[in-house]
Amino acid sequence: MATTFDVNAVREHFPAVGKKQVYFDNAGGSQVLKSVVDSVSNYLLSSNVQLGASYEIARQSTKLFDEGCAAAAKYVNASPEEVVIGPSTTQLFRNLSLSLYEHVTPDSEIIISKLDHEANIASWVQLAEWRKCKVVWWDSPNKHNPQLDTEHLKKLLTPKTRLVTCTHTSNILGTINDVKAIAATVHTVPGALLCVDAVAYAPHRAIDVRDWGVDFYSFSWYKVYGPHIASLYASKEAQKSMITLGHFFKSKDSLENLLGLAAANYELTASIPEVCKYLQDVPWDQIAVHEEKLQRILIDYLNSKPDVYQIWGQPVADKEKRVPVISFTVK
Repeated sequence: MATTFDVNAVREHFPAVGKKQVYFDNAGGSQVLKSVVDSVSNYLLSSNVQLGASYEIARQSTKLFDEGCAAAAKYVNASPEEVVIGPSTTQLFRNLSLSLYEHVTPDSEIIISKLDHEANIASWVQLAEWRKCKVVWWDSPNKHNPQLDTEHLKKLLTPKTRLVTCTHTSNILGTINDVKAIAATVHTVPGALLCVDAVAYAPHRAIDVRDWGVDFYSFSWYKVYGPHIASLYASKEAQKSMITLGHFFKSKDSLENLLGLAAANYELTASIPEVCKYLQDVPWDQIAVHEEKLQRILIDYLNSKPDVYQIWGQPVADKEKRVPVISFTVK
């Protein structure tokens, strides 16, 4: 593709956008790349067998599945042993909460962000109820433009903190939170872990879990032009705090064995490399610049009529501060 963002070239990758329908629900889920559709179809037509057998088609099928898992790991800058594929971020967080049952004790504290999607709240509230430990809510004093401030977080942390959960980007406001700074703050407490919901961040920016230092990080591929599956990262160090949900005879040397539960759809997992190839051709920095240009049109208009509109979240188009998920009310 060209060195600048070519809208027409991008549209050619998405058969659905050539129809009369205009998709304004793209924050809920993206349209799918044609290459992804072709990959799923080819898998089902040519290699739809059980994994792990010795005959040729089974070896081919296993190779495609493994390549999908490896691509998902490479995409977030992790090793394959640190990533598991599942049906949704919500389900993966639920599985994760079960595996952290022994990490959290009755005298523990779990800090949960109030700016999160329910997917990164319900599992932790339930875990706290099961373990009879304390939930500490992480809110923001600024109600018009709430942000997850590390200075506020420092006041909530105690030696009893075992887990902090937050969102990378608000799915309602579009505000980008500094998860690298948050991770560094959380890790000032020995044994405390950070779990990040990236479902609203992943469709807009590149991901580097190693650089950020997060312990757990999850997003859904159907938000990023792919199939309806999700992936979860857990660092090798964080995996030491988990108990396995898998079969007793499986080793505990990978996140797949700990949490996978054979829930990774074969043909959908095999299509993940197609998403990654596309995002190599359309770099995230080009996407971010284009998004900033588009969101500026709406935000500037809303700001020009302050007596009529109230923006909730960042009232600026700066791509470093927000993604183009914009909430406003009419006064």
